[in-house]
Amino acid sequence: MKALFIGGTGTISTEVTKLFVKQGGELCVLNRGNHNGDLPQGVQVLIGDIHDEGSIQTLLQGQTFDVVVDFIAFTEEEVERDYRLFAGKTKQYIFISSASAYQKPCLGTPITESTPLCNPYWQYSRDKIACEECLMKHYREDHFPVTIVRPSHTYGEKSLVVENWTVIDRMRKGKPVIVQGDGTTFWTLTHSADFAKGFVGLMGNVHTVGHAVHITSDEALTWDQIYQIIGNILHVTPQIVHVSSDFLAETSPKWDLRGAFVGDKSNNIILDNSKIKALVPGFCCTIPFSEGYREVVAYYLAHPEMQVVDPDFDRWCDLVIDAQERAKQQVIAAFQ
Repeated sequence: MKALFIGGTGTISTEVTKLFVKQGGELCVLNRGNHNGDLPQGVQVLIGDIHDEGSIQTLLQGQTFDVVVDFIAFTEEEVERDYRLFAGKTKQYIFISSASAYQKPCLGTPITESTPLCNPYWQYSRDKIACEECLMKHYREDHFPVTIVRPSHTYGEKSLVVENWTVIDRMRKGKPVIVQGDGTTFWTLTHSADFAKGFVGLMGNVHTVGHAVHITSDEALTWDQIYQIIGNILHVTPQIVHVSSDFLAETSPKWDLRGAFVGDKSNNIILDNSKIKALVPGFCCTIPFSEGYREVVAYYLAHPEMQVVDPDFDRWCDLVIDAQERAKQQVIAAFQ
């Protein structure tokens, strides 16, 4: 099987690249050449900017592929460009969407691929929905062989899961850390190596064309449990402070956290993986978060240059926690 990956060096795509090549796939990777040092031996690298449609058309002239995967398309304009570039030149085009596109607020679990797509809180999710609608229109009207994959929160060794290293730094120093809501909403975290097993199984699979499918772990953890697992790995007890997602969103204009918190993390995200398991017999995620996150901590501790504390974010955490505590004390005092 001959495949073209646009991107190929990110959190998700790195593990997919490794597994596809390990299983004997013939792979070309198209990117700007900035992070290709970890690509497996035998991968053909094409240096180019996918946003420069004319130069890419020249670069790929005469080439056809069994599968084309765009790991870095985020807007309707970008998938329209891909349609122009690859219509008639591939047997399958895979678009990476997002499980954040599913209906928010979440009105029921488990989430299936037929759950409506609607997220009024996050532009990123709305852009992914627009991409899906555009591609499915081309599938219906032009027989463009699209497969849509919706990852949920997928992490690798460089993925902190929490907002940034500042949260980890606060944990290690014994400072309180913020968890949105009351900490009891469920979240699904999938290791990128597990994700890759499902994804590679979809490549070249004729039963996936015209379909959308999510690939996630079956392990659902509350946010309190996630922070407690991280604390255990760091050998600390996290001092968790629960704060309303709306309050966090309204007090964080610098970071625009409304989409991430209100439009995603404050919802129960439990997904039904029946479809991926039917399409890829034997698919199963085998890396629990308590094991996978040890790799993350080990990587960051071995790379001090990655341990970047954001002083503004650190101060914002202190201010939010202090404001909530003062408000609580004022209300209590008013009724004493």
